[in-house]
Amino acid sequence: MLGQINFTDIFSPDMLSFNMFDRISFENIFISMFVAFVVGLFIFFVYKKTFRGVIYSHNFNVTLILMCMITTLIIMTISTNIVLSLGMVGALSIVRFRTAIKDPLDVIFMFWSVGIGITTGAGIYILSIVGSLFIGLVMYIMTRNRSREQTFLLVVHYDEDATDHVKVQLSKIKHSIKSKIVRSDEIELTVELKIKGDNTAFMRQIQMVNGVKDVALINYNGDYAA
Repeated sequence: MLGQINFTDIFSPDMLSFNMFDRISFENIFISMFVAFVVGLFIFFVYKKTFRGVIYSHNFNVTLILMCMITTLIIMTISTNIVLSLGMVGALSIVRFRTAIKDPLDVIFMFWSVGIGITTGAGIYILSIVGSLFIGLVMYIMTRNRSREQTFLLVVHYDEDATDHVKVQLSKIKHSIKSKIVRSDEIELTVELKIKGDNTAFMRQIQMVNGVKDVALINYNGDYAA
């Protein structure tokens, strides 16, 4: 029977000197990097297709591909020797990322890329491919319905005498008041509403009200407005 390995045996000289460098061939490196690139490219297109934010960042999307490939290299490296794995953990623990990511979906895509790098680096290619196809399908289904109806902020500047007429026009659309600023010569009203497609004819009707100075429609996703 094989003897049991305890915690002390893991850090014995024999275990620390054990390595699997010979098992990593050029063929394994090429296959792993190729799979990481292909799956990363799939993540790239899923992110671009399902993006519903205000400003699309091409650089961030390219980062997702590179993150898959870099994580694959790291996992392949630390899987060869326990000393390298401990050293890599210590080196990566001091890395600090200063870029603020406010969109929760961006964080999910980053975890997706890291997860693909881990599974691909470990040589579990089928898990990387099938898992990514399933995640991509879920992302597409969950964001498709959302794309049909978008949230906007409607900002209206008008004279106080036009208040009743503005309310009449706003009553024709489903909305909720976000803010109302009353100045000496005008009123600024901000409301949140949902629009399907490019139906913005109501803006012209509000603009035609006597006393309305300007009407602005702003895309809004909860964190950003542009």
